[in-house]
Amino acid sequence: MSIQEWFDKRKEAQIERRAKEMKGIEDTATGLWAKCVHCDTQILKSELEDNLMVCPHCDYHFRINARTRISQLFDEGSFEELFKNILPTDPLGFKDTESYADRLKKARDNSGLDEAVITGIAKIEGHPIAAAVMDFDYMGGSMGSVVGEKVTRIMEKALALRIPMLAITSSGGARMQESALSLMQMAKTSCAVGKLDEAGLLYINLLTEPTFGGITASFGTLGDIIIAEQGARIGFAGRRVIEQTIRQKLPDDFQTAEYLLKYGQVDIVSKRKHLRKTLANILDIHGV
Repeated sequence: MSIQEWFDKRKEAQIERRAKEMKGIEDTATGLWAKCVHCDTQILKSELEDNLMVCPHCDYHFRINARTRISQLFDEGSFEELFKNILPTDPLGFKDTESYADRLKKARDNSGLDEAVITGIAKIEGHPIAAAVMDFDYMGGSMGSVVGEKVTRIMEKALALRIPMLAITSSGGARMQESALSLMQMAKTSCAVGKLDEAGLLYINLLTEPTFGGITASFGTLGDIIIAEQGARIGFAGRRVIEQTIRQKLPDDFQTAEYLLKYGQVDIVSKRKHLRKTLANILDIHGV
């Protein structure tokens, strides 16, 4: 092969590779492909959805919204939403770079939800259960007055029906735009958990990516059984804040579900595909 032929072949290969890259960009732009944030692999969206939004190459668990979580975990058609009519207001007239009222409107438009939690009654393999499912897409899953009220009410519903309670968390913590009103929800929801305990009812926590702040410090980690989804980050303060405070480098796996299991902070770490069966087995064991 002459030098000219070698250059011509190399140029053809570069053009072909560039064409493939551009095709990948176009397909991603039209919604056919997704890129794994962990291994950078391009994945067909249909393949990703069939795999419960878990990367088939590196097993990275993508963050999913509350509606998707409900469809994955509960028996088909069994979820009955409750307390949907409880809506947020702006009691403090709060404004930072923009008004709280505008932020609430943007959160509704972005997530299709009225608040950061969906509550209701459902079944898992025939077992009845009350559930609160948080959604990070709505203002980072932050807990304000409405989230606290809905979580408390669904726990009271579990008490009235004498059925187990499941709280699925995905949150950055308490909502600063409601100041002390949001912080009060930590005590309020914790008291509701106490009533479940006094009544001898099973309370299960399912911690998903991410669960931080006031949620971790209240109803998010008070369960009789605490399950964490594989790879989920769980903690109170963020990693950077802790490192700056203690002036030490933290382990690479710090605040992951696996790290917490190692040190006894959670009871089970489960892959997403096993979560439904894990919950059903727990309900079976407890004779629910």
